[in-house]
Amino acid sequence: MSDEIKHECGLAFIRLRKPFSHYQKQYGSVLYGLNKLYLLMEKQHNRGQDGAGIAAVKLDVEPGYPFLHRLRSSANQPIADLFFKVGQEVQELEKYQPDIKQHAGLMKGHLPFLGELMLGHLRYGTQGKNNVEFCHPFIKRNTNPARNLALAGNFNLVNTDELFGLVNIDPGEFQKQSDLAAMMEVVHHFLVKEDELNPNNPSLCNVLKKATPLFDGGYTIGAMTGNGASFVMRDAHGIRPAYYYVDNEVIVAASERAAIRTTFNVGENEVLELMPGQALIVEPSGQYHIEQILEPKERRACSFERIYFSRGSDEKIYRERITLGHKLSKRILEHIDYDLKNTIFSYIPNTAEVAFYGLVKGMEEYLNQIKVQRIMSWGKDFDEEKLNEMITRKIRQEKIAIKDVKLRTFITEDSSRNEMVQHVYDITYGTVQKGVDTLVVIDDSIVRGTTLKESIVRMLGRLGPKKIIVVSSAPQIRYPDCYGIDMSKLGDFVAFRAAMELLKERGMTDLIDEVHTTIKELQRNNQLHTENVVRRLYKPFTTEEISDKIAQLITPAGFTIPVQVIYQNIEDLHASCPTNTGDWYFTGNYPTPGGNRVCNKALLNYLDGKNVRGY
Repeated sequence: MSDEIKHECGLAFIRLRKPFSHYQKQYGSVLYGLNKLYLLMEKQHNRGQDGAGIAAVKLDVEPGYPFLHRLRSSANQPIADLFFKVGQEVQELEKYQPDIKQHAGLMKGHLPFLGELMLGHLRYGTQGKNNVEFCHPFIKRNTNPARNLALAGNFNLVNTDELFGLVNIDPGEFQKQSDLAAMMEVVHHFLVKEDELNPNNPSLCNVLKKATPLFDGGYTIGAMTGNGASFVMRDAHGIRPAYYYVDNEVIVAASERAAIRTTFNVGENEVLELMPGQALIVEPSGQYHIEQILEPKERRACSFERIYFSRGSDEKIYRERITLGHKLSKRILEHIDYDLKNTIFSYIPNTAEVAFYGLVKGMEEYLNQIKVQRIMSWGKDFDEEKLNEMITRKIRQEKIAIKDVKLRTFITEDSSRNEMVQHVYDITYGTVQKGVDTLVVIDDSIVRGTTLKESIVRMLGRLGPKKIIVVSSAPQIRYPDCYGIDMSKLGDFVAFRAAMELLKERGMTDLIDEVHTTIKELQRNNQLHTENVVRRLYKPFTTEEISDKIAQLITPAGFTIPVQVIYQNIEDLHASCPTNTGDWYFTGNYPTPGGNRVCNKALLNYLDGKNVRGY
């Protein structure tokens, strides 16, 4: 999306089911598992980029020798940094024993991260500071191997304060800022209790059945214990994604199906989806089972996974993004008065490319219908030149904008930020007939509208089109997210600002006061979770009215070229992405009570002038 938002965290889990000597013989490297972990994380690199971490557990280690290792990085390229450090350790070993990689047992004994269980994580900071201390996995150490725990996940929880209270922990400053710290304390609390009942063989199924009903949020979490047990689990609504693959050599789980398919070169049907409320539990022996930990609730898988976050190389996601663009074609035809001859189609940024292809397909279908109708109407009154002119008509597509990635590193001072932001994108000159062509540009979603106003619309204006139409393949983002995406402040959303402007323009500020009073009353009675009162602010207006106001808000001062904004509607979103119906950031229909509380608190923060998140 042209407006950057914090992405989704990514999870990678691998359990090797054979001795290291097997992979050395079969694949020529004792580092097979580590190589696969690196690939599995890199193939999800679009999901998290401000930090990464890996952890490994070694099986059958003699008492007194370390069996759980962890490494984290907040470098500019954190995944590369992690595995470069692992590579340096290998090179150091080879200095003294050049052929050590031919000896699987020696490698396991000397290389810390050569473990049978591996957990990798890519972090985009939502709660907490973006530094290495907040990078997953978190670990709990204990002299009893079964009570050692490494935990990582793709999630946000909205009830961290309550969780600390449930396990009688007074959190420190660090813990207060991390929902993973709260989750870790709860899971570890029940792990210890279970180990007391079943020494050295605690049931992870029992642990999860006691711990996870306490979590309010969306999550996919992965964990390993020091005795070699492990799990990956998904929340009851299936908000955050989880996929797994099993064969006689490996058990693998990740946040994206395509990442597993590419890394292990397997077919689509071989990678299975972990369903809502389920856990993939792997025993120390390497045997696995799928357990229904929580009763599945209404499936509310995050639709942003399909629109933007997950890689489009997954065939289902690719088709869905094509459909998202295709669904918009009829409305755009109406807005351009069906004048394809004088309309140019393009996309910004690159993540909108697949939806752009779908949009063009819809335009081509309409154009082909027109061709047939015109040719049929001619009867026999045509010649080769006339026929050739008709059948060679095409939809006009241009690469209008190029993102200058390097330029972002220079945007530092607030005083020059707007000037610099204007040049983050560059344009392709000579593509537009000035004053004649309408320019239609598709984005995958519009969050704040800042980049559109300060950069993209100004830049497109330099081409001199008759009109600029900005299209979003996602609906209007109206409400905060609190289940993994860092969209927590109402004032950041251009749709919310548009609604507030309309209320003021139409003399309806009493509604703002009424909603404010209602939320404060709910807060006094500890009832913020019972209703999303913010929805009332949008109710007086149609989607088109808010879109038109957004168009005004993203139009720079003194800009003379008309600007229009067209959004996807909710019905077409669900038709395009039928398995991912989570839409609370568009509709305000939150899957858990904590969502309503966060949204109401976000409005209180906005009206009280507090620039802080709502959870």
